[in-house]
This record gives sequence, C-alpha cells and structure tokens, in this order.
Amino acid sequence: MDVTTLRIAATVVSFITFVGILVWAFSSRNKAQFDEAAQLPFQQD
Repeated sequence: MDVTTLRIAATVVSFITFVGILVWAFSSRNKAQFDEAAQLPFQQD
C-alpha cells in the first residue's frame, strides 16, 4: 500500500461519513426533535 491508496481510502471514508450525517440530519423521524431544539432560545424564563 502506498500513500496514494491511503489518501483515496481516507477520502472515501470521509465522504461516506458525510453522506451518513446528511441522511441522519434530514431524516423525517428527527424533525420533531430538531424543531424542539430550534425553539430553545425563545423559551427562556
């Protein structure tokens, strides 16, 4: 294995991680939780 192969592997792993985070963030089952978190600054006593 040379350095180029390691760089390619790191890039692919990073891209897969990025896509996984996007899928998680835009998943509809998290919408209610994110909407609640978005309102936290406005719910101070």
